[in-house]
Amino acid sequence: MAFFVKTMISNQVKNLGFGGGSEEKKEEGGTSDPAAAQGMTREEYEEYQKQMIEEKMERDAAFTQKKAERACLRVHLREKYRLPKSEMDENQIQMAGDDVDLPEDLRKMVDEDQEEEEDKDSILGQLQNLQNMDLDTIKEKAQATFTEMKQTAEQKCSVM
Repeated sequence: MAFFVKTMISNQVKNLGFGGGSEEKKEEGGTSDPAAAQGMTREEYEEYQKQMIEEKMERDAAFTQKKAERACLRVHLREKYRLPKSEMDENQIQMAGDDVDLPEDLRKMVDEDQEEEEDKDSILGQLQNLQNMDLDTIKEKAQATFTEMKQTAEQKCSVM
């Protein structure tokens, strides 16, 4: 009974055009030319294929370049923070060629961060930090630390 139902459904699907491809191909003449299937001449189809391949190569090259730029940024950050090097990043840079550099906007960001750090490390930067500090807050923190140390010492030493 199940075989009979399956066969009926299969026949109905073929009649709707969803199946039975072998019967339809025989009726149409069975052209296997992809250009005719696309509605183009052979030359148009070949030109279209060449254009598609060229566009894919351009996209792949742009993608490889972006990956290498990101890897270059990671290398710079690893050097800056003294982190271990990644062989994968170095391989991506080599695949794109050694002319890979940081994108301009990322270079500006890195340069700005570097300038800020240099300013903080300089003597003038340290003096500005001292001017920005509140002396009352520093006194309160020092007093709290001293009191805490005194209480800890009293708890540990029974002589005091």
